[in-house]
Amino acid sequence: MAHTNRLIAGVDLRSQENNRAHRTEEIDRKRLIVRRGQAFSLTVHLSDPLQSGHELALVLKQDKNNDDIVIRQRTAGGSNDKWWLHQQSANNELLLTVYSPARAAVGEYRLAVELMSGNNVLERTDFTKMYLLFNPWCKDDAVYFPDESLLKEYIMNETGRIFVGSADSIGGLPWNFGQFEDNVMDICFEILDRFKPARSDPPNDMRQRWDPVYISRAVVAMVNVNDDDGVVWGKWQEPYTGGVQPTKWMSSVPILEKWSKSKSGVKYGQCWVFAAVACTVLRCLGIPTRCITNFASAHDTDGNLSIDRVYNIHRQPVDHADSIWNFHCWVESYMQREDLPKGYGGWQVLDSTPQEMSNGMYRCGPCPLKAIKEGDLNVKFDVPFVFAEVNADIINWEIRQDGQRKRLSSNSARVGRNISTKSPYSNEREDITHQYKYQEGSAKEREVYNKAGRRISGPDGEEESNPGAGNVQLEIKHSKPVFGTDFDVIFELENMGDKEVSCKLNMMSKAVTYNSIDLGECQNSTVNVVIPAHKVHRETVRLLYTKYASCVNEHNIIRVIGVAEVSGQEESILEMVNIPLSKPKLSIKVPGWVVLNRKTTTLISFTNPLPVPLNRGVFTVEGAGLLPTTEIRVSGSIAPGQRVSVELSFTPMRPGFREFLVDFDSDRLQDVKGVAMMVVHKTPPSYSPMTPNIFG
Repeated sequence: MAHTNRLIAGVDLRSQENNRAHRTEEIDRKRLIVRRGQAFSLTVHLSDPLQSGHELALVLKQDKNNDDIVIRQRTAGGSNDKWWLHQQSANNELLLTVYSPARAAVGEYRLAVELMSGNNVLERTDFTKMYLLFNPWCKDDAVYFPDESLLKEYIMNETGRIFVGSADSIGGLPWNFGQFEDNVMDICFEILDRFKPARSDPPNDMRQRWDPVYISRAVVAMVNVNDDDGVVWGKWQEPYTGGVQPTKWMSSVPILEKWSKSKSGVKYGQCWVFAAVACTVLRCLGIPTRCITNFASAHDTDGNLSIDRVYNIHRQPVDHADSIWNFHCWVESYMQREDLPKGYGGWQVLDSTPQEMSNGMYRCGPCPLKAIKEGDLNVKFDVPFVFAEVNADIINWEIRQDGQRKRLSSNSARVGRNISTKSPYSNEREDITHQYKYQEGSAKEREVYNKAGRRISGPDGEEESNPGAGNVQLEIKHSKPVFGTDFDVIFELENMGDKEVSCKLNMMSKAVTYNSIDLGECQNSTVNVVIPAHKVHRETVRLLYTKYASCVNEHNIIRVIGVAEVSGQEESILEMVNIPLSKPKLSIKVPGWVVLNRKTTTLISFTNPLPVPLNRGVFTVEGAGLLPTTEIRVSGSIAPGQRVSVELSFTPMRPGFREFLVDFDSDRLQDVKGVAMMVVHKTPPSYSPMTPNIFG
């Protein structure tokens, strides 16, 4: 900002210096981006010394707020709830140190410098933009995080792992959050501006933009499209016409960019996509956030804190309105809860997957972990729904021919297992189940469950039986199969009685989505067996690729169900397991020394593991600070067992530890992922470069 024939000759925002001090230089080094509750400095250049009785002031404007913020000098220091500045002069330069309150509204501001005499404005510079974010390093900020070292993960880390699969077969999905990539911060503020209450009542919205509770609820509402012009369309079954299959995404950045450019929702996402995009936005705004996966996650549609499975007398499902998802992802954000009694601050569950409404919008949270663990269902927001996701009991019911309903069995330990997040110290999984509930089966766990209002009792006159109390037990065992192979499933019947028994065993496999939508039967067979006393009988079923390939969807999950009808035992035995099929791996070869702003070349290789050719092959590559999303198409077919390799050259844009992400898709095999670690150095090595590293 420069002026002629005026006292204020120019203003230096000192953006690079301020942004480095405020840990925002990864976002931008040219624009002024600072965190609230922490001082920043400006240098004002004068054409002549400041006269007695004159002073400088700053004026801040926000587009949706008609009230200007005038910041004037205070010689004795200011209060923590007001903007103020301190002034130091040297010749014709003045250093203005500006102090923002820790409760200031986050967002975009316009800033100008004024020359004042009393209350009269003698000069004013043109307005320029500055940006204010939450500050988890500031003790007075509501998002202050007590362990500063962990903010390297919960604010600064642009890459991570989202855990998927099943409770017994957990895998880590590499993800590029990219919160510091070009334009992402601007898109985050655009998300806040397009929030429905922000458009309907802008002044009230601006008054609440200091509050992380308000902001986080706005973000999780806006990440889905259901109530407004949100970011992501949810879709849980094929076809994905007109959009991208959810499992193809590896990064939040192209999703946010596409939304901002098109001004409409991006197709398509599922729970981990919603969670990842929310994580990007919240970290960018300065709220400590981590992605969470709850395995065997209950979706309780009727709010009775149980998952009710209803079968007919042949053990065929009749009503599965309630469901158990193989996994479900959300985020946790760290904040104090000034709207709640003391003790409910800390990690809060936030969920942008559109499942249930909260105050008229599809969103969930913030919901305190303490309230979930202690069964405090009356605490804001949405504690009953999240409590059921991690604590609901499973109850199996039978509808008899006369219409009577009979409870067959219940289980209190199969929901809410291996609740996971990425470790702040590595890419390994950290189990945080203990933060959500007391140990399964313990007296304290049952006490909390009962406190939450759950009672396992049916209508008057209903009987209860327990098929597990019979002499025969059924268990289903399997290995960890790879998609494209045939594999065995073992049905194990154990007779613990003193007499031999006859048994009719039905063995069925079907394809399901990760959230339990039935996609159709793969194989089905029935055998009659005799089991001697105190013996185990095993039946092995080979599941064939030729049978399941046409049934499974992109999640590659096979549900195996065993129903045993035992002579002399009134109730049948029903057992069920979900088997996720793992994908093959990519090989990625990267140079041993990668240098900032210098071209580097990687080699990506893939071998077709299927017994059939693959067509329309395409590699998708991206990496925060490395390169934008790039596609490389494979010409022709890839024969069974054939290895294909592609080279990709790019120029790293930012230094530091980086992740290079690759996805391979074709007509018969999709979502094969690979990741390679790179350290981007600022200078070339002073010795011979190292041998290239190979990942995969």
